[in-house]
Amino acid sequence: MIEPAIEMKDVIKSYGDKVVLDGVSLRIFRGETKIIIGTSGSGKSTILKLIMALERPDEGKIMIDGKDITGLSESELVPVRQKIGMIFQESALFDSMNVRENVGYKLYESNADEDEIETRVLQSLRFVGLEDAIEKFPSELSGGMKRRVSIARALINKPDIMLYDEPTAGLDPVTSKKINELIIALRDTENVTGIFVTHRLRDAFTLATEYAVDGTGTVSFHQESNDTLCIANTRFIMLRDGKIIFEGPDEVLRRSEDPYIKKFLA
Repeated sequence: MIEPAIEMKDVIKSYGDKVVLDGVSLRIFRGETKIIIGTSGSGKSTILKLIMALERPDEGKIMIDGKDITGLSESELVPVRQKIGMIFQESALFDSMNVRENVGYKLYESNADEDEIETRVLQSLRFVGLEDAIEKFPSELSGGMKRRVSIARALINKPDIMLYDEPTAGLDPVTSKKINELIIALRDTENVTGIFVTHRLRDAFTLATEYAVDGTGTVSFHQESNDTLCIANTRFIMLRDGKIIFEGPDEVLRRSEDPYIKKFLA
């Protein structure tokens, strides 16, 4: 039996009297991406925080590569978190550091060799197309460039899992497409497992219907051409009142007759 990269079992999470997640269970396998959609306050971002163990569930279990992380101490969580990269909508770069220092921050903290840091920083920046910005400071970057730098920073430890919390929020359509293509490339050419939280349905359906092919050193992107077959290794999860009310491919979501889903998609 194939072991999920991420699994949540009957997770309950409340803030005060408000139940945000009410018995949520999900499984995400290696190389798969799940897109989580739902209204504001439906628990989308909470799922990411629980997987990163930034918060703990009230009940239930969270498994990473088959290991229950629910009761681990902060020191025990270190090797688990090294497998995971997370992208916040705010980018969260250090203003006093240039791009090189921001991207290589974890390596500097671990006293890695300077040559190794330079090599890996350049590799990460090359992947997001920003190696020429290595000496710039965040104040010199556009919003889209900051988001791409944050992706490069998250990739520095070559994570198996990437979590995206509204990564295209506040960006124009052209820049959003660049971010989406980076995420698609990670899924399809690097076999990275992902969770993509968003309220932007255009971006969600782009991830679900486009796929990347790694040619001779050049990644090309293609649009799904068959309306009945989901080529991309991506599925949707929809939350409502702390529960999963839909899980499946985009073509099934689009055809749903559920009144709530139809209204949401409209």
